[in-house]
Amino acid sequence: MSTFVEPTVLQAKSLTEYLEKLGAEKLQTLFCHPANCLAIFRDLPYLARLYVLRILFVDQIIPETSIDTWSKDRKEHEAACNALKKLGIFTSKPISADLRAWTLNEMFKTNLKVTLVGGGQKWSVQPMTERDDKRPKDEAQFLAMLEAYPLDRWEQILHYMIGLNDPNYQGVSSDTKQVLLYSDLVKIDPNDSLPGITANGFQFLLMDTKSQIWLFVLKLLSMIDEKSSNLAEILTFLMQLNFSTLGRDYSMAGFSETLSNFLQTLREIGLIYQRSRRDGRFYPTRLAIDLASGLRDVKTDIHREGFIIVESNYRLYAYTSSRLQIGLISLFCEIHYRLPNLMIGLITRDSVRQALKGGMSAQQIINYLIMHAHSTVKDCPNPIPPTVIDQINLWEREREKFIFTKGRLYSQFISQLDFDHLRKYADDLGYLIFDNSAARVMVVHEDGHEAVRKYWKKIRKRREERGD
Repeated sequence: MSTFVEPTVLQAKSLTEYLEKLGAEKLQTLFCHPANCLAIFRDLPYLARLYVLRILFVDQIIPETSIDTWSKDRKEHEAACNALKKLGIFTSKPISADLRAWTLNEMFKTNLKVTLVGGGQKWSVQPMTERDDKRPKDEAQFLAMLEAYPLDRWEQILHYMIGLNDPNYQGVSSDTKQVLLYSDLVKIDPNDSLPGITANGFQFLLMDTKSQIWLFVLKLLSMIDEKSSNLAEILTFLMQLNFSTLGRDYSMAGFSETLSNFLQTLREIGLIYQRSRRDGRFYPTRLAIDLASGLRDVKTDIHREGFIIVESNYRLYAYTSSRLQIGLISLFCEIHYRLPNLMIGLITRDSVRQALKGGMSAQQIINYLIMHAHSTVKDCPNPIPPTVIDQINLWEREREKFIFTKGRLYSQFISQLDFDHLRKYADDLGYLIFDNSAARVMVVHEDGHEAVRKYWKKIRKRREERGD
């Protein structure tokens, strides 16, 4: 039976899981703005939110024994407390020799109160006060455009990833290329203008669209965190977008250079709609509004119904006119015929080996075929013929007959004692790759060559001093 193996190398995480890894100092900086506190609060587990509200307006510390009685479900209670502790919202301190108490982070507490009762500093994301004269009068048509816009923009990035040179699609910016390189989704050959997709990149393409975009944003944030100190400003802006309204325009007045440049990156991946860079207004799309929740509630997906049929003679039929999907198939299949809505190809040893050489795995190719199997075969026990799956796996194993390891050859030992002594030393260190006692030959791993060579020189010097 054909089985789909879920991609595991690249996994998109929720906002809470991402923030847990930032560290106490960066979290404390985020707690300085009410919008961040409210966005984080909304993403907490239900029981954790109840705990926060229960002590939000209480000024005294709460004994841990009292909090333990708030829920009868111990599993949910532990999950709620752990979520609050990992984010630094709850802190524990001793109040006696055998009793501890919980306190709410003071900065988080203050700014969450602000969001509930009003007041506080001005937000970066402010609605436009002037009417947009260029906006279509048909509201339904405009909202439909905002729904389709992210998918059209995102598909252009996927076109770039698989190296499609299509005049109908625009290029991607240098910032987007840097994120793709940083994420190890593509590799750049100095002699080629088009990128090459990596094994991680192909696995990335197997993910659904919302997971792809969420992962891209996480990698973008990680890159910003490594290269600058503007992460808090960027995260604050993203969390404020969470409270925006679909179809409403917002002003860029007062944006720093960092936010202006970041907005253009969001525009390129379809999270923000803006007619031009000079336009002082922008429209958040549904993806931007739901970003703080990790896009959990987004239903849209670029992957349509299945369109691939594979026969036991390795012939592949793809009922699609999408250049993106045809480009993906061409990475591991020889294309023989192209019709307006049909592509016919053949899965061969050479085409699969070429894909494997590029960094893909047999399981990734099989996953793609199963994921996009045509509806007429999707519910069959074997949507892809077992002979095809077995053969793709065998072609991969052909490349695993030999394992190449860099090493250094040691030979021409004067005595068997010298050989045995040095061989034991290399083996004890874990650097011995091969040895032949009869021929007095051994191979040491490249990483251990310097250590073994120095040891051998030291032994020989001692023997010379003794006159051996």
